[in-house]
Amino acid sequence: MNLTDQLLRPSLSSAARPAVTHYDDAVGSRVELSVATLVNWAAKTANWLVEEFDVEPGDPVAVDLPAHWQTAGVLLGTWWCGGHVVADADGARVAFTGPDGPTGVADDTAVVALDPLGRGLGPQGAAAGAFDYLSDARSAGDDFTPLTPVPGDTPALLGSTADDVLATARERAGELGIGSGDRVLSTRAWTLPGGVVDALVAPLAAGAHVVQVSNPAKLDAHRAAEAATVDLS
Repeated sequence: MNLTDQLLRPSLSSAARPAVTHYDDAVGSRVELSVATLVNWAAKTANWLVEEFDVEPGDPVAVDLPAHWQTAGVLLGTWWCGGHVVADADGARVAFTGPDGPTGVADDTAVVALDPLGRGLGPQGAAAGAFDYLSDARSAGDDFTPLTPVPGDTPALLGSTADDVLATARERAGELGIGSGDRVLSTRAWTLPGGVVDALVAPLAAGAHVVQVSNPAKLDAHRAAEAATVDLS
């Protein structure tokens, strides 16, 4: 069972419960993804990576994105098909980047619009030779099964294997006081690897609900509204 399976499968028995809620106080948005919706986005991403780019276990996939609900789908989808999340686009099979563009040169570039409502890049689309992730991946399949099993020793996050990432996430959940059913309020950047592990993977591994706030301006209100039980702000 690969990293994404390990993180999400235990929660499928309560698939309607919230998994990730993202606030962006700069635009006044709130987007909540249930476990089922997060699984759906991860599956679409995994299918898209395999069908469009032939990503295989161990292939480097660069992720240069902020803390965002769309980033959660990108990371979980990449791990589901065995992709190796790296920071450097140079030499990567695919590079996921925001609308400002990549900082290096990958085989292919997927631009993530980061639109709060999940819309793609609009009529202008992506730059020549790049892909509009939200518009393109939306049509991919809603279910994903790896073509071949993804072993636990497959590289998953920089220098760590999938098994390493899961073990570290569980350890960090304990250190941060995150348990099953907790509602984890965070303003931490999803830097690789530590920010992603602490603010996303550790809560998911513990069966907690991630409440991520970007451009925080109303933290007290969000903390109360979400009944946060763990604070990483």
